[in-house]
Amino acid sequence: MGPKTAKVYETIRARLASGEYAPGDKMPSERTLSEELGIGRTALRQVLARLLAEGALEVRGRSSYRVPGAVSVATPEGLEPWRIHGERDLYDNRWVKLQLWDVEPPGVERFEHHVVKLHHVAITAVLDDQDRVLMMWRYRFVPQQWGWELPGGIVDEGEEPSQTALREVVEETGWRPKSVEHVVTFQPMVGMVDSPHEIFVGHGAEQVGSPTDLEEAGHIEWVPLADIPGLMARGELMGSGTLVALLHILASRGKQGATAAR
Repeated sequence: MGPKTAKVYETIRARLASGEYAPGDKMPSERTLSEELGIGRTALRQVLARLLAEGALEVRGRSSYRVPGAVSVATPEGLEPWRIHGERDLYDNRWVKLQLWDVEPPGVERFEHHVVKLHHVAITAVLDDQDRVLMMWRYRFVPQQWGWELPGGIVDEGEEPSQTALREVVEETGWRPKSVEHVVTFQPMVGMVDSPHEIFVGHGAEQVGSPTDLEEAGHIEWVPLADIPGLMARGELMGSGTLVALLHILASRGKQGATAAR
């Protein structure tokens, strides 16, 4: 992409990330985008093709683009949540808090349930223009295993998760993404553990130095997305955040491929 095309790509990406184009929305026509952004139709189609390949857009018909993510299932109504009567700390330090909560599910006698509170985390999958993802080969002593992970870490107090996502990529890999987009928030062990995980996808990166977080850094490599299913089958993808991010990317691309084949 040339400078003008790259700028238009970043503009549309920013609109998608901000919610200006919401899930399920139909994108403006090629003519409208071309006139609004001051770019020729041929160059615009290059931008849209890249966004389609990344799963940021989906195509309906020959040239009708939509933002993916619309759903048809309705949210169930009339159900009661559990009542929480109180909580007490059993253990608390800067890394982990263990509590007992006094809870009462609907129609069930109240009881005490263990709750573990961990940190708020941001994890980023950075993609380049060769369909590769930036990963680290690391040793984790708890499972006593080597494996591939995405960069990520704890969201500091007062810090936006998107800032954490950028900071952690630089600290752990020495590469700085040109942009990051939030794709999903999830809880890895929702039945007992409270630890929100924010997943971001970054596009493009420049190497700005060596990793500065020596405890976290391992072997850094751009791994082809085509290798991800094989690495998963071999059990070499570690951590729920890494798996969720990579499965999101593969699912988005698989959906786009299925749409294009129709």
